[in-house]
Amino acid sequence: MVNNVFEPADLGPVRLRNRTVKAATFEGRTPYGLVTDELIDYHLAPARGGVGLTTVAYLAVAPEGRTQKEVIVVNDESAPGLARLTDAIHETGAKVAGQLGHAGPVANGRSNGVRALAASKMPSPLSMQMIKSCTAADIDRITEDYVRTARIMKASGFDVLEIHMAHGYLLSSFLAPGQNRRKDQWGGSLENRAAFARQVAKAVREEVGDSVAVTAKIGMTEGSPVGFSMPESLEFAKMLEADGHLDGLELSAGSSLLNPMYLFRGDVPLKEFAASMPMAVRLGLRTPVGKRFFKAYPFEEAYLREKALAFREAVSMPLIMLGGINDKETMDRAMAEGFEFVAMGRALLREPDLVNRMQAGEASRGKCIHCNQCMPTIYNGTRCTIVTPEPLNIVPV
Repeated sequence: MVNNVFEPADLGPVRLRNRTVKAATFEGRTPYGLVTDELIDYHLAPARGGVGLTTVAYLAVAPEGRTQKEVIVVNDESAPGLARLTDAIHETGAKVAGQLGHAGPVANGRSNGVRALAASKMPSPLSMQMIKSCTAADIDRITEDYVRTARIMKASGFDVLEIHMAHGYLLSSFLAPGQNRRKDQWGGSLENRAAFARQVAKAVREEVGDSVAVTAKIGMTEGSPVGFSMPESLEFAKMLEADGHLDGLELSAGSSLLNPMYLFRGDVPLKEFAASMPMAVRLGLRTPVGKRFFKAYPFEEAYLREKALAFREAVSMPLIMLGGINDKETMDRAMAEGFEFVAMGRALLREPDLVNRMQAGEASRGKCIHCNQCMPTIYNGTRCTIVTPEPLNIVPV
């Protein structure tokens, strides 16, 4: 039986009104690391627009795990705002996921005021500091940080907890053999390199039980010789399925530090992106090395589909397919090929009501032109610059 993308579906213990997901994308609406009305409105738009699940990104489990100081750290101070956000989303009939994670080497230690951490010591192109190698004590502490974060998010009303295991963040820095040079129990074989991520998934599940869904975003490949890639990522997915702690996997790709455009595809707004970065990074992006960092990949509909199909064959657990999904025909094909859910990012940024209009037969394809001018706006309010060309006036509450 082929799933209908607009029919209700279960993600673990959570009943969604349909199989569409608003993917986690940096919102740029938390100037003081707390929920704002603008952040709530950002998620209300696709929720009112028909998605089954909207995903809040990115919720850090520890201060050094923020990408930069404006990111929300889940704690007693941020919890009331998070509860206000989930209450607002639930009034629309949609469910809400929160992406919990530790940025690891993607964290800007200079902005955060605390050194970033990774599987192994490495220089940071963001802070121009050395990133420290995690100690055994760090690994234990961060695992407990995930547990504490999961506890608060559950109490704050989140329906789904999405553990970030992709894009070069901390857990995926342990997975990548080119970045994990450890000689202890956390390095070497894939089983050793995967142990931290599996430990976190187990700890989070044990904390929340079956009251909420727990998923993970994993990278099928980072698009770099030193990044995590297939076929090891396939084996990692099998490990996660065998562990039995997760209700689904969202299949992503690319790396924030190694190859960001591998995930996004389409035009490369290098000039605009450089203008939004700190001066040191801005100058670096103007060099030939910087231009090679933002490699150009032509956009095509469902550009991660072929890789995702390999995961569909390898595991039987629910899978969320993403990557350039703008067309109702693509969504139907994903259902026919056995994917349980489809996730959209830029398409919903341009048209938050796209799902409702597709379901009503008023649209068959989104209007996003994949110019990626939305990418440089992540620091002053992520938006489609065609619809909202000027920066937002974000008011802290």
